[in-house]
Amino acid sequence: MPASDAQPPQPLPEPRRSQLANGAGIVEIDLPEAPVVCLDLWCRAGSAWESAEQSGIAHFLEHMVFKGSEQLAAGEFDLKVEALGGNSNAATGFDDVHYHVLMPPEAAPEALDLLLDLVLKPRLEHDDFNLERQVVLEELAQSEDQPEEVAFQELLRLACPDHAYGKPILGRREALEAHTPASMADFHQRHYRAERCCLAAAGPLADLNLVSRLAASPLAELPRAEAIPPLQPLQLQPGRTRLELPRLEAARLLMAWQLPGAADQDTVMGGDLLTTLLAEGRRSRLVEQLRERLRLVESIDLDLNVLESGCLVLLEAVCEAERIDQVEQEVRRVLLELQEPLPSEAELERARRLVGNGYRFSLEVAGSVAAMVGNSQLWGRHHSLQQPLTWLQHWDPGRLSRELIPLLHPDRAFSLQAVPA
Repeated sequence: MPASDAQPPQPLPEPRRSQLANGAGIVEIDLPEAPVVCLDLWCRAGSAWESAEQSGIAHFLEHMVFKGSEQLAAGEFDLKVEALGGNSNAATGFDDVHYHVLMPPEAAPEALDLLLDLVLKPRLEHDDFNLERQVVLEELAQSEDQPEEVAFQELLRLACPDHAYGKPILGRREALEAHTPASMADFHQRHYRAERCCLAAAGPLADLNLVSRLAASPLAELPRAEAIPPLQPLQLQPGRTRLELPRLEAARLLMAWQLPGAADQDTVMGGDLLTTLLAEGRRSRLVEQLRERLRLVESIDLDLNVLESGCLVLLEAVCEAERIDQVEQEVRRVLLELQEPLPSEAELERARRLVGNGYRFSLEVAGSVAAMVGNSQLWGRHHSLQQPLTWLQHWDPGRLSRELIPLLHPDRAFSLQAVPA
């Protein structure tokens, strides 16, 4: 079809949002043309909700969930999901945890029953618990054995002192060794509560009858949440340090800044725009200067990590050890040049196009759509799926300069030079 005759993609339908009688959230978005259904169960039960003694228990629980439930033996969930033609996965973050399955539409009802039984009624048997603890400890050991991971965790520890974002999601070894099935059951019962959970569904949903099915499900049986203190606001601590690490193959400059938290989704889009302008593609400022022109770095990345207590912008530049001071000076110079004069409209339009296209592509996949609407519902954000594209257009050079560019001043960062020992 000639470009002049091409029709723009139709906006996605608005999600249908509802609640069960106990307050558990439901959000569904019907995508009749999608080949699969994604069912995504979210819970406010990430590592940020752990006490010091519970370190690592949120991620450990994610592992234990797959060891079976009251109705499912260890491994039976995976076998049944695969037999239905689907797949499953889970992820634990700082703020939340989610479990999802991707299924052919005709298998979605059975997959829904399996998922809710598995996650909301875990068995937590003693023998399986001890075996899976060794798996988690091995995962921690592998992380501690990778110097790049050690450097990154040290950056977060120093930049986010006394905050959960500065502590490893995998947990501390001594805490993991002290956990018991009973302490894990307590964590599950405290945090996997009705108002702290949300089920998202995306794909061909006409035959699923989701709300009626959930009315008699384990999700509907969850008790209401107890009063739990909110997450502590993040206050990133600027600073600078140097770390020598054995077996580190190349030096790394790591830097961290804080932006407003995920509740301010308009500013999240502005932060995505700014980090793209700086380090996405050969024409971005940091890549063009440090990699293409000066050839100081093997790679340079700048990522926006969207978090509830405060978003983190994280930079990683990989270079030869003898060049790391020069790399840090050049990064500083590029960031200071960004403060004044304003970015050009052409430069900003390039970044808008990259961010907008990436967002539009994510709207074409049922799994990413379910994740978006599920996370938004969990945290009480009810904007339309098209709204982020509108917010993106509202960020002009002047607004970026007033509201966000000052937050990426090099003096507001914590910088860590990691070099081979």
